Amino acid sequence: MDTYDFNSRPSIAVSVGDPSGIGPEVSLKALVDTKVRNLAQWILVGDAWQLHEIDQHIGSLSGHRVTDVGEVTPDMDVVILDTDQLDRRDYVLGKVSAACGQAGLTYVRTAAELCLADKTAAMVTAPLNKEAVSLTVKGFIGHTEFIAELCGRDESRMLLANDRLCVVHVSTHCSLAAATQLSTDRILQTIQLGAHTLEATGKKAPRIAVCGLNPHAGEHGMFGKEESEFILPAIEAAQAEGIDVSGPWPADTLFVQAVRGKYDLVVAMYHDQGHVPMKLLDFEHTVNVTLGLPIIRVSVDHGTAYDIVGTNQADAEDMKTAMRFAAHMVSHRDELTQRFAENK
Repeated sequence: MDTYDFNSRPSIAVSVGDPSGIGPEVSLKALVDTKVRNLAQWILVGDAWQLHEIDQHIGSLSGHRVTDVGEVTPDMDVVILDTDQLDRRDYVLGKVSAACGQAGLTYVRTAAELCLADKTAAMVTAPLNKEAVSLTVKGFIGHTEFIAELCGRDESRMLLANDRLCVVHVSTHCSLAAATQLSTDRILQTIQLGAHTLEATGKKAPRIAVCGLNPHAGEHGMFGKEESEFILPAIEAAQAEGIDVSGPWPADTLFVQAVRGKYDLVVAMYHDQGHVPMKLLDFEHTVNVTLGLPIIRVSVDHGTAYDIVGTNQADAEDMKTAMRFAAHMVSHRDELTQRFAENK
């Protein structure tokens, strides 16, 4: 298969995640839903033997097995790209495993390379286990940073999105101490990426609010000066570009206002400041989108759930949401590519 004709039907790669976790199960379960399956040609990147065994219990999708993307034809509905990474003897169910961690990372790499080569229009990722991957890849931080490195980007941003709100993070997978070392340039770029992404996917003139770092957004310097020294200058620079952005606002009240419809996007200063309210708001339908890449990448926002692996209890709602969101972003692919190129 040469580069895919995205105008007919998008081809989207799905990295099925850590084989020890629920990723393979939710990837297959999501495609039992015909409304999701019909959105794209889905290429499941994993080990065929495992996916076929799981599939026997949940829906009999009968995906076409291939060992090379060149074997894929447009008439194929669901494709299983067999990476042949995991020996059955090394498979461990529901536990941290170096072999499964390495296999899961290979699925991610393969899916990203398909996107970079324009063989697929986007990628969706099921969860990895950082501990499992770190057993063979020292210094592994997470999906987002790994994919950014594959794409040749030093920086990227994490956007959480659901039907009610979007949150983009200035920092994510680092210590809280590191997250407090703010940079006006980084905050400005985060605002820009968030604004451009929402604009490119159909939200005209998004209303953006920026969180403060400190309690009460610093209370006019009583609880810290980061708001005046770093955050406010970034907001003013974004406003000068015509972006509808305000702040810095106290995070505890800002999210209430945002959920009530006052804002379309919140800029959070660090991981938990944005993740906690979003997961509380709608855990099952919140997805993770990586911004600032030359490719489209959407992920579920849950973990490997080792405790329920093999029990057929895993809920695929988050995966279905991620797949739908990826297909939506593909429909705006040209605009997104242009916007991200402007911010690299």
